[in-house]
Amino acid sequence: MSTPTSRSAGDTLPTETVDVAVIGGGPAGLNGALTLARVRRSVVVIDSGTPRNAPAAAMHGFIVLDGTPPAEILERGRRQVRQYGGRIVFGEVASAEPAAPAPGGDPRFTVTLADGRTLTARRVLVATGLRDVLPEVPGLAAHWGRGVVHCPYCHGWEVRDEPIGVLATGPASLHHALLFRQLTDDLVYFADGTELDGDTRARFAARGVRVVEAGVREAVTDEGGDLAGLRLVDGTLVRRRVIAVATRMRARTEGLEGLNLPMEDLPDAMGRRFASGMAGTTAVPGVWVAGNATDLTAQVGASAAAGALAGAHINAQLATADTDAAVAAARADAPSA
Repeated sequence: MSTPTSRSAGDTLPTETVDVAVIGGGPAGLNGALTLARVRRSVVVIDSGTPRNAPAAAMHGFIVLDGTPPAEILERGRRQVRQYGGRIVFGEVASAEPAAPAPGGDPRFTVTLADGRTLTARRVLVATGLRDVLPEVPGLAAHWGRGVVHCPYCHGWEVRDEPIGVLATGPASLHHALLFRQLTDDLVYFADGTELDGDTRARFAARGVRVVEAGVREAVTDEGGDLAGLRLVDGTLVRRRVIAVATRMRARTEGLEGLNLPMEDLPDAMGRRFASGMAGTTAVPGVWVAGNATDLTAQVGASAAAGALAGAHINAQLATADTDAAVAAARADAPSA
């Protein structure tokens, strides 16, 4: 998460129209901005300073940077974007919407921040990320990112051989249990009112996964502040050091309603995302989307790669638009035959 020092060092919003406004300062947004800045595009990243992985002590699963604290990755990314002339502005987006196009039809967009500042851009890259929605179990959220985890690839090695519980949230939790069974021999599946068919029970039994049928009342914290386990509705405490939860993942859409970007639901109520095509293109001309806002399961490396691809695609379109404008201007200036 952004430190007070990094916030105070945020760049100011330019008054002139910029090539690209990037909404979101995570791996996708920063890598998209880096790609654009390195080809001399004017780019502004608007960063709310609330990354999804802020509770995590380290980022995992990305070669070279494995084990690096998320805040350090973001700080390094911001420095690199600025190195090539990109700007980073901290603030919440209140609205983003199409504006009157330039002569010739080149798109324009207006982005307004919560404090009233505005920015005009030719193109927009939405990289707002997602929000994890946890089950409404008292005490669970307090351990999010530490004793309560969601991804075996992000956190698996760190919780290996611990007593792990999988708290069912829907059909996706069944496979979630098999993934976390790879990490420990002591796995409990908390059905919490969800149904398990005979085949699933047989598969769990074959893998040594114990099923707890009773509903869950709360997550319990021990005297040291760590997760102690889950208390059932009958009062029983099932001790677990780690609880794995398949969260509901929802793209962050605040302030973006004016863009009218199409959205779509994932199967089994797993989440809701911005719909996108090749390189993050959307149904709205001039707007791209990258990272967890459209790919809900992407880790840091995949999100960064998507941002770079979207940035390159945006630049290619801008190069065509610049050339079209130059040709039109040359024809307008040419003497009549």
